[in-house]
Amino acid sequence: MPLTRRQILRRRRITVFGGLGLVLAAGFYLPFTLLAPLHAETAQVQSWQAPVTVAPELAFPGYGATAVGAVGWDGPLAVSGSTDALPIASISKVVTSLVVLDAHPLAVGEEGPSVTTTASDVSLFHSYLARNGKVEPVRAGLTLSQHQLLQLTLVASANNYTATLVNWAFGSEEAYVAAARTWLDAHGLTNIAMSDATGMSPDNRATATDLIELAKIALADPLVSQIVATGHISIPSVGEIDNTNDLLGLDGVRGIKTGTLDEAGACLLFAADYTVGTETVTVVGVMLGGADHPSLDRDIQALLATAQGGFQQVTLVTAGDHIASFTSDWGDVSTVVATADSSVVVWSDTPIGRFVDVRPITLATAGTDVGKLTFTVGTRSIEVPIELSATIDDPGPWWRLTHPDELF
Repeated sequence: MPLTRRQILRRRRITVFGGLGLVLAAGFYLPFTLLAPLHAETAQVQSWQAPVTVAPELAFPGYGATAVGAVGWDGPLAVSGSTDALPIASISKVVTSLVVLDAHPLAVGEEGPSVTTTASDVSLFHSYLARNGKVEPVRAGLTLSQHQLLQLTLVASANNYTATLVNWAFGSEEAYVAAARTWLDAHGLTNIAMSDATGMSPDNRATATDLIELAKIALADPLVSQIVATGHISIPSVGEIDNTNDLLGLDGVRGIKTGTLDEAGACLLFAADYTVGTETVTVVGVMLGGADHPSLDRDIQALLATAQGGFQQVTLVTAGDHIASFTSDWGDVSTVVATADSSVVVWSDTPIGRFVDVRPITLATAGTDVGKLTFTVGTRSIEVPIELSATIDDPGPWWRLTHPDELF
């Protein structure tokens, strides 16, 4: 049966308006899907196992006070024995040398001002000799440099030349003692007391903990560090003199100062260099109250052997290590990798932690910086950048048109 005119018009209206609707829908849908921003992807972080570190069993002696530390590490790493301030004998001369250099700076390679000895210096020689103190020959009219006096103080441990040094530097020992107190306070060494420049006074006392800090300060001074590592000196008109530290050059030892006094026993403030992995670690330590220097030296060698084993280099991350990964809704996958190697020398069972900070991303090219790794090693923090290993591309129009529910 033929369509009526009215039916034909109705069908035309449906076709026109239907087509118009489709055009309008497409005009809205296509821009919505093709131009809509993609939502950010969150990384999935890989699990991580902290490096295993082991605490050493240190060979501490059963007397006096002992402490071990290392340059670059805070405070002492281990202590044993008395925590009281004990007599330190000629270790005092380290303080004396640093206080003199604070008032009269001298660089490596410089001799400094000249000092001419007088009859007073000859009297000092006889005074210390009468007290069984360590002395070196002197006569009136000798001309010595500041550097030579420091050598005689730290290498020879000559009490008479130590007194000559402070009398030149400060005018009197009393003035030196006041300057030493000011210097010690300024460096936070409140548990070191100085009553004279040489250490012949048993009232020169210190805790083992503060002596660790003193050792670090001494090694940080280039001239003092050089002098205490010197095994032999030759001073015209004085003589050929060996360092009083018999451990020098053995087991990595490169200083610092011996001490001997009835009230103090045998003492040594020491430093030793060791290679740990690819790094050099400078161990510092002190041992007070030994029976004699031969037995003290053996005890220090035993302690250093065990302390050396307490340091180890651990690998935190290697460049290219897989840290995390991104997987887009349309199937692109990119791992997040470390951009650099990182290792660290640790002491004992120092705790090591890791925090991964990865920024969410949408589209990004390979090599894009996406955050960082932060390792906590004791009180230290070490950061390593991380980046994408592959590009995450736009999914393209077909995926956008067929996945409108996954946009935004």
